[in-house]
Amino acid sequence: MGAKALMLVLLGLFSLFFLIPIVWLLLSSTKSADGLSGNPYTFGSFANIGHNWSALMAFQGGAVKIWMRNSVVFSLIALAITLVVTIPAGYALAKMEFKGRRLLLVTTLIVMLMPTASLVLPTFLEMSFFGLLNTAWSVILPYSFFPFGVFLTYIYFATAIPKDLLAAARVDGCGEIRAFWWIAMPLAAPVIALVGFFSFAMIASYLCFIPPETSTRYVLATRDALKLLTARRRRGKPPTDPAPSASGV
Repeated sequence: MGAKALMLVLLGLFSLFFLIPIVWLLLSSTKSADGLSGNPYTFGSFANIGHNWSALMAFQGGAVKIWMRNSVVFSLIALAITLVVTIPAGYALAKMEFKGRRLLLVTTLIVMLMPTASLVLPTFLEMSFFGLLNTAWSVILPYSFFPFGVFLTYIYFATAIPKDLLAAARVDGCGEIRAFWWIAMPLAAPVIALVGFFSFAMIASYLCFIPPETSTRYVLATRDALKLLTARRRRGKPPTDPAPSASGV
């Protein structure tokens, strides 16, 4: 009984830890700019919600709508590419024998362990080489190849899909592609959904905007906006001007 009570207390504390910022965020939308400096856990007014929403939609001539559109479009395109590349790659590494298979698997593991920041310069040079700077593809493509997803599908196909099942399909006349599409894919629905979830969550977090700068429609901050904020900070003034433009919300 004591252990159960302790577990409930810990779960309650963790729940509060995650819920309090959300409550603060929701309550902040009901306040004016002056009201934000008061008690963070008091309710403002419904009129402020409408005013704040109108101000948000009017920000930089409706730029928020562009950012939301970019977030949805970029995430869905990158997610589609990720699934098309990741699932067959994991299957091939798990169920097929070919030259360089072990090297590819080790390379996948190494890339998983590399800090994202270490890939900034190589990614920029790669996008520049292919002439993709200042395009949406310089944001989409770096997030379309998901090493963790490849490893996750590799583990699933290697452990959850019996080789005898695929061998029986081949005996019945299925080629490798048909065996993958009609046998392995339906059985891999759980891992496909999991890879899709993790991939979408990672793609949506591109708000960190580590990828190379594309254009003011796609990146977090324009050079002019950053110069303005830097100048205001150096003069000791708060950055009260509109925030730098972003491609996602």
